[in-house]
Amino acid sequence: MWETVGWVAGGGLVVVLVGGFILAVTLYRKVEQGTALVTTGMRGTKVSFKGDVVFPVVERGEYMDISVKTIEVYRHGVDGLVCKDNMRADIKVKFYIRVNSTVDDVLKVAQSVGCARASDPKALFELFDAKFSEALKTAGKQFDFEALFTSREEFKSEILKVIGTDLNGYILEDAAIDYLEQTPKDKLDPTNILDAEGIKKITEITSLEAVKTNKAERDKEKTIRKEDVEAREAILELDRQLAESEERQKREVASITAREEAEAKKIQEEERLKSETARINAEQEIGIADENKQRQIIVAQKNKQRTEAIETERVEKDRMLEVTERERIVTLAEIDKTKVVETEQKNIQEVIRQRVELEKNVVAEQERIKDTEAFAAAEREKKVIITRAEQTAEEALVKDIKAAEAAKRAAELKAEEDKYKEVTEAQAGKESSLLKAEEMLTIADAAEKSAVKNATAKKHDAEGVTAMEAARGLAEAQVITAQADAKEKDGTAMANVSRLQYEADAKGITDKGSAEANVAQQKFTAEANGITEKAEAMKIFNEAGREHEEFKLELNKERDIELAEINIRGDIATEQAKVLGEALKSANIDIVGGDGQFFDQMINAISQGKSVDRVIDNSRALTDVKETFFNGDPDYFKAKFSEWVKQFGISSDDVRNLSIAGVLGKMIAKADGAEIKSTLEQALSAAEEAGLANKPAKALISSKGKK
Repeated sequence: MWETVGWVAGGGLVVVLVGGFILAVTLYRKVEQGTALVTTGMRGTKVSFKGDVVFPVVERGEYMDISVKTIEVYRHGVDGLVCKDNMRADIKVKFYIRVNSTVDDVLKVAQSVGCARASDPKALFELFDAKFSEALKTAGKQFDFEALFTSREEFKSEILKVIGTDLNGYILEDAAIDYLEQTPKDKLDPTNILDAEGIKKITEITSLEAVKTNKAERDKEKTIRKEDVEAREAILELDRQLAESEERQKREVASITAREEAEAKKIQEEERLKSETARINAEQEIGIADENKQRQIIVAQKNKQRTEAIETERVEKDRMLEVTERERIVTLAEIDKTKVVETEQKNIQEVIRQRVELEKNVVAEQERIKDTEAFAAAEREKKVIITRAEQTAEEALVKDIKAAEAAKRAAELKAEEDKYKEVTEAQAGKESSLLKAEEMLTIADAAEKSAVKNATAKKHDAEGVTAMEAARGLAEAQVITAQADAKEKDGTAMANVSRLQYEADAKGITDKGSAEANVAQQKFTAEANGITEKAEAMKIFNEAGREHEEFKLELNKERDIELAEINIRGDIATEQAKVLGEALKSANIDIVGGDGQFFDQMINAISQGKSVDRVIDNSRALTDVKETFFNGDPDYFKAKFSEWVKQFGISSDDVRNLSIAGVLGKMIAKADGAEIKSTLEQALSAAEEAGLANKPAKALISSKGKK
């Protein structure tokens, strides 16, 4: 029984021991290297670096990493490290820190930080960043910037010294300067006192170093260039010596070659001379034979040409006589045709006259000025075309004379080659050629005269159309003026001939028209005298108003006279047509323009001259101006004009660039007294009526100077 109890007790003890062992193994925690086990519970707080049993529920076991950790502090830019010399440096320092492996320090860290946070890098950075940064600032301020590079160990030791070893359970193992450079200049704050001093030092040092660097580089370049030049000079000298040797050899070779070639060429030229001499002798003999043959052929050809020329001259003479006769017959037929056409034109003009009677009150004073300008332009164009026609006629005459002289020379050459009989025949040919040349000169002279007369007639036609159609209003007057200009340009070359042929007839027609127009002049004489007396009474008014009113009265009087002349012109149109028909009966005239234009132009060209004369004679004011400024002598007006130019200080540029009207206008503007102003205004009116207003002022001055 006791034995059984002993076995049971022994078995129970074994079970307890085994269970206790198993429990101990299960509850025991081992600790790795670099780690500490912190147990908190019923047994208090214990620290183990090897291992320990941790009872569940009643105790808690935590591991703490006590291995070395790295904390990196990086200060750069505006937060860079300020040195003793106030230079700012970008610095990166790594601190190696761990928990001190003592029970007290581990307990201190566990209580202040906690086991989990004690080994967390972020927690460590939060704990020691400020302390380490402050240590960097304190240690850095004790060194110049350059000393940081030369005394790194001292700098590191100073950092460790400032930080110390008491870090609340932690221990600083070491520190390493991982990065150290000067803060860039553009990152510094110029308004910061410390940075301003740093910028100043950087600028001074870098400037000096830049100068030294540049000097060293330039010295290096000079040394290199000097060595290059010396090497190049040596190479060129060697090249020169080589070139001299080569050229010397070439010259000697060329001399030998040229000497041999000259000798060979000499032999070739001697042989060629012999060959060419023989060839030239043969060609001379052949050429002599050919010349004899050609001479015989030419003699035969000259005889044949002489015979043909005589026969051709005879035929040409007969043909020219037939042409002349045919042209005479055609001319007579055209004259008959012209007579019939003129009769019809007369009837058409009667209708036009009636229409003009209805529209005659439309004429304005401004159209008279435009007519004057058109007449001046037509006169200039007429002179140009006449000059061209004369030049053309002279050229044709010279050509004909030269042709005759050439024919004469040809006849003389023929006479020298032929015998006495051929000389006689050549003389006859010469006389025939001269007769032909004289005939051609006669024809050319007649054509020239005909062209001049036709141009004159057509000019009168154009002027007549312009004057008569002016009563149709402003629009029609401009159109007719343009047409008259065109017809005058087209027919000026022919008009000069007609002018000479009909000058006498036109004068007779003009005299008759003038006599009939004087009837109207006598009719309005009393009215003109009354107007003059009224103008005398107006002297009590101021000079400007009086002159304006007198001008209006004179215009009204002249308008009435012109209206009367239009009525008279209708009555005498029939008689003028008869006279004109008789005058043109035997004329050879080219009619320019249709629809009554030719008759209008011819009639009005004749009457226009007298019309202007009647305006001057019937107007007392214009007559006074004419007698005052023209005085029967054109040079008197030129002299007065030159005197006024000097009196009013008109510049030479104004005289050269302005018309007579423009210069008189400037004189009127500068005139002070009413009397001289009135005289100048009268001179301006006279110049306009005489067609001189739009002519250049320099024409009066220059023409006076020439005389």
